[in-house]
Amino acid sequence: MKILQKIDWWIILPSVTIFVLGVTILLSIAPQLFLNQLIFGLFALLIFFLFSQIDYKIFRQLSNFFYVGSVFFLILTFLLGVATRGSVRWIDFGIVRLQPSEIIKPLMIIFAAAFFSAKKENLLAFFKHALMFFIPVFFVLRQPDLGSAIVFCFFWVGILLTSGYKPKFALSFLLFALILLPFFWHFLKSYQKERIISFLDPAVDPLGIGYNVIQSMVAVGSGGVLGRGLGRGTQSHLLFLPEYQTDFIFASFSEELGLVGGLILLFLYFTLLYRILKIASVTDSHFGRLIAYGIFFVIFAQVMINIGMNMGIFPITGITLPLVSYGGSSLVSLAIMLGMVSSLSRHAKEDNPLTIR
Repeated sequence: MKILQKIDWWIILPSVTIFVLGVTILLSIAPQLFLNQLIFGLFALLIFFLFSQIDYKIFRQLSNFFYVGSVFFLILTFLLGVATRGSVRWIDFGIVRLQPSEIIKPLMIIFAAAFFSAKKENLLAFFKHALMFFIPVFFVLRQPDLGSAIVFCFFWVGILLTSGYKPKFALSFLLFALILLPFFWHFLKSYQKERIISFLDPAVDPLGIGYNVIQSMVAVGSGGVLGRGLGRGTQSHLLFLPEYQTDFIFASFSEELGLVGGLILLFLYFTLLYRILKIASVTDSHFGRLIAYGIFFVIFAQVMINIGMNMGIFPITGITLPLVSYGGSSLVSLAIMLGMVSSLSRHAKEDNPLTIR
C-alpha cells in the first residue's frame, strides 16, 4: 500500500484511461491483436511501478553506460533484425519482438539531460555531445525509421532550449542544421520522398502515393460528431485504411467515436502533458527537470505528428500514437518514461510537500 501512496495518480490515471480507449478501439478494428496488447499493457504497468520507485538521481551516473548500450542495441538491430516491408527495426527474440528505437528513447533522454544539466558551456563540448547524440539517430534513420529519428531530434532540441544554455549554442546548432538540410533529401528512401510529395499534393496520385493520406482523411471526416459507433468503421473494417492499428489508429478512432471521442482523447493527453510540465516546474534538480522536459517533448511530438498526419496536416512518417497504437515496445518505453516522471513527483513532494499536489 505504501507503493500506491507514492504513485503520482495524475500521471497514471490519464495514461491508463488513454490505454483503455486504445484497446477498446483495437478490440473493434483488430480483435486478433487485443489479447497481446492487453498483456503488453499489464507488463508496462509493472514497469511503470518499478521505475516510479527507483531514485531517478542514480541515472545520472549511468548516463554514459545507457548511451553505449543504446548504440550497441541499434547495431544489434542491423545484425539480428527482422526485415519487414523493407525496414529493419525489430529484433525477434522468439517470444517477443523488440523495437530498439523505442526502447532507447528514455535512455537517450537521460544521456542528454545529464550533459545539459552539467552546464559545460563551451562550444567544443557542445558539438562533441551533439555528434555523439546524433550517431544513434543516424542508425535509426538508416533502418529506416524517419519518424523515430524526428522524435529524437525534437526532444533533444527541446532539452537544449529548456536547459538554460546560452542562445548562441541553440543558434549555432540551428545554423548547422540549416546548412545540412538541403543534403537531407538525398538520405531519404524513395518511399519517404513519395510521402512528402503526397503530403504537398495527395491528389497527384490518389491510388498510389496519395492513397494513405486520402483514406485517413476520409476516415476522420466520416466519423462526424459522434462517430459511426464501435465496429462500424468502414475504412478500417473493409481494409481501405492502411496500418489502421498503428500509424493510422487515430483515423480509426475518429471514425468510430467521432469528434467527441477525439476531443476526449486530446483532453486526456493535455492532462498528462500538463502534469509532466507541473512536475518539471517544481523539481529542484536540474537533471530531473530536464528529464521531465525530455519526456514531455517525446509525448507531445508523437501526439502532434501522429494526429497531424492522420488529418493530412503533416507528412506520413510512421509515428505511433502513445498508449493507443498497437505495440509492446512503445508501451514499455512510455512506461519507463512515465515511471521516471512519477519518481520525480515523489521526490518533489518529499523535498517540499507544498509545491505539488
